Amino acid sequence: MAKKDYYQVLGVNRGASEKEIKQAYRKLARKYHPDVNPGDASTETKFKEVNEAYEVLSEPDKRKKYDRFGDQWQHADQFTGAGGRNPFGGRGPGNVHFEFGDSGGGFESIFGDLFGGFGGATGARARPQRRRSVEHPVEITLEEAFSGTTRMINVGGRRLEVKIPAGVDNGSKVRINQTTGDIHLVISVRSHKRFERKGDNLHVEMPVSLASAILGGEIEVPTLSGKKLALKIPPETQNGKSFRLGKQGMSKLNKKGERGDLFAKVQVVLPTELTESEKKLFEELRELRQ
Repeated sequence: MAKKDYYQVLGVNRGASEKEIKQAYRKLARKYHPDVNPGDASTETKFKEVNEAYEVLSEPDKRKKYDRFGDQWQHADQFTGAGGRNPFGGRGPGNVHFEFGDSGGGFESIFGDLFGGFGGATGARARPQRRRSVEHPVEITLEEAFSGTTRMINVGGRRLEVKIPAGVDNGSKVRINQTTGDIHLVISVRSHKRFERKGDNLHVEMPVSLASAILGGEIEVPTLSGKKLALKIPPETQNGKSFRLGKQGMSKLNKKGERGDLFAKVQVVLPTELTESEKKLFEELRELRQ
């Protein structure tokens, strides 16, 4: 990704804050992620560029060096140690002038200091591989957040199977340790058509007939595990009343076997298309209750 402006890659200006850089990175990482664009080599290349730009601009020390030395920021220590001279010449983004010059050993000695020589008597010195940490967005269902799941992800041209523990929520980060650097899975959980999650608790609205709400009855309440629970509705239950079903909510992260609660909210369903006899009964009830 040499000679590319990291700020342009992320779509931010040079004065962008750390928060703005992070937000821009997350947006682009989701857009160009290989899992979202399977088989598209161009987006995979773009994804790598975005990660490389973020790695530099998200760390203050690296960003400071990049702002001054541009593409050669990794060799900033050598430049400053050589009086600001750059063997490549030109100007850096910080408007610092670099030029060729005699540093005592000439052109070859400067390159030797920077890159460990070019073979021959000096030999090529191996440079230690730097650890890189990257963030990888992962979207899962509420059921997967409840029970835990696995995902196949593409990182640096490799496919990895990663485990996502039960209990994760929006914004949770799962760290995968690799020899080349940590991978931080940034979790987002899709909304569910039936259940609403609030922390470790779940909420569900349950339709109850008018007769059951008035006289009492029994309903079946669904759970994320797939099991249905019987819930007794007492007589004269008001619309909107919630019943707590203990330990039937979400799995708690890093607390094996522990779960939150499930709250079933009564939603009284009024009858429609009444027959004449049914209307008459309601009229009699109204007269009795006046």
